[in-house]
Amino acid sequence: MISEKLKNNAYVFYIAVIVLVIFRLLLTITIPLLDKTEARYAEIARIMWETNQWIVPEIDYGVPFWAKPPLSTWGSAASYLIFGVNEFAARFPSFLLSIILIIITGKMVQKEGKSFYLPGFILLTMPEFLIHTGVVSTDTTLEFCIVMMMISFWKTIQSDTKTYWNYIFFVFFGFGLLAKGPLIMVLTFPPLFLWCCLDFNRFKQLFSKFSIVIGLLITAIIAVPWYYFAEQQSPGFLDYFIVGEHYKRFVEPGWKGDLYGSGHSQPKGMIWVLLIAFAFPWIQIVAYKLWKNRATIFKNEWASFLILWAFWTPVFFTISSNILHTYLLPTAIPIMFLIVFWWEDLTRKKAIIRTALLFPTVVFIAYFGFVATGQLDHKMNSDKYILAKLNAKNENTAIPIYYWKDKNYSGQFYTNGKAQSIKNEGQLDSVLRLKKPFFLAFPTKKKQEIPQKYLDQMTLAESNYKTSFFKTK
Repeated sequence: MISEKLKNNAYVFYIAVIVLVIFRLLLTITIPLLDKTEARYAEIARIMWETNQWIVPEIDYGVPFWAKPPLSTWGSAASYLIFGVNEFAARFPSFLLSIILIIITGKMVQKEGKSFYLPGFILLTMPEFLIHTGVVSTDTTLEFCIVMMMISFWKTIQSDTKTYWNYIFFVFFGFGLLAKGPLIMVLTFPPLFLWCCLDFNRFKQLFSKFSIVIGLLITAIIAVPWYYFAEQQSPGFLDYFIVGEHYKRFVEPGWKGDLYGSGHSQPKGMIWVLLIAFAFPWIQIVAYKLWKNRATIFKNEWASFLILWAFWTPVFFTISSNILHTYLLPTAIPIMFLIVFWWEDLTRKKAIIRTALLFPTVVFIAYFGFVATGQLDHKMNSDKYILAKLNAKNENTAIPIYYWKDKNYSGQFYTNGKAQSIKNEGQLDSVLRLKKPFFLAFPTKKKQEIPQKYLDQMTLAESNYKTSFFKTK
């Protein structure tokens, strides 16, 4: 039965979760695909859908994308087959996986006498999780695989005999290798090993309750074929992906070998600052409870399991300079479970609930404020609205669109791959000599990089806060 303390807030959790899910679905449908990362993965999936090339993802026609395995791309491309090519279809797999996680964790805590909606409330008020509930990326897929592996491990160890959870662990190990590669091992195996080290009897349980040989065979059957065929169809993939993406990216500040962008150089240890910000306010509560219970906390099996799960990811990325806040997504679920574990002991729950609602409220006000003032199209980091306006003005004429040096991925997506790039002045001269109208797009803040002699031959057609589109006179 649900405790009396939880009953007092159960209605609040229920309403908040329903409203937040509906609001997040609204954003998933209405917000354009944002540059650079989200639009990039949506475009990779669109090319896969269009070309029917399901083995080697392509970042542009004929240009292989070696940076990530294809699981999340498969999801978006399959979603296009069902819903058509649009923002919602691209984001739907991520949205669905996040909702499934909320349901699974809700069912788990409900069996322990807690409110089914408490995990959903915590997760949907945590900035990192709320942002990724409906964002095109590989991180949500990776998170789902990590959560299923960790829950399966816990369920298997806690069972008196071998259980089907043992096989689920290896199934999602295989899917994790298809979601983001060997990183799935880096983020799961060390905390599991450390947890077993707290009680060496757990190693005996591990070998008696896990069908390791059969399990690894299941993992291999799921993951190995894609790696083999990807290398066969695109030689060089394994070297770039294994060595570059999983070693050099994290140990070389500002890694220059990235074929698809640039390294995100940050001061070492910055991951902890990001954790404080993107897991607010729940990580602050966890930190307080850990300090308060520091003498006894590791004596509890479940709590120690969650602590190692939650904090291994930021510990691992502490030494890395190339980081993003998205790397913290795997910490969301264990942080939530820790809050649920301590929920009965927390005082001033109403103040905690109000504080937790701050971030969703700010996002809610900002979204409807932009809509009401007509600023949404200008403030979004996307070329969707500009392209829509240009199409409306020139609906009877197909005018080519060129990007100066580098195409925006949203521009690629919303032109169905027709946008092209001009890399230098010589190419621009060649296009101008054709004496046919075209649009030239470039970052607004980099207008000074375009020689004046070219700007004199063009007029501003449309712009937003980030990108300007000029049309030849």
